[in-house]
Amino acid sequence: MDYKLILGTFVLVFMAELGDKTQLATFCISAGSRSKISIFLGAAVALVLSSLIAVLFGEAVSRIIPPSYIRIGAGILFIAVGIWTLFLGTKAVCP
Repeated sequence: MDYKLILGTFVLVFMAELGDKTQLATFCISAGSRSKISIFLGAAVALVLSSLIAVLFGEAVSRIIPPSYIRIGAGILFIAVGIWTLFLGTKAVCP
């Protein structure tokens, strides 16, 4: 098991998730509910499942497309989403 890779992945995902829409949505749901453990479990399972899908999809795509191209494509996508969000804005997460 590659502990350096585990730690690097943890830090990257943890930092990426801070303040994102998923965290804000979970925050809003939690503010209006009494069952905090249910919200935590639902959010945790959703994050684990979406991560599993990303790992499986990434592994499959990397068999066809070189990882360096995937990184470039992901970078371009992040920049495009950032520009889109900056200029078109987003609707509030909390109802």
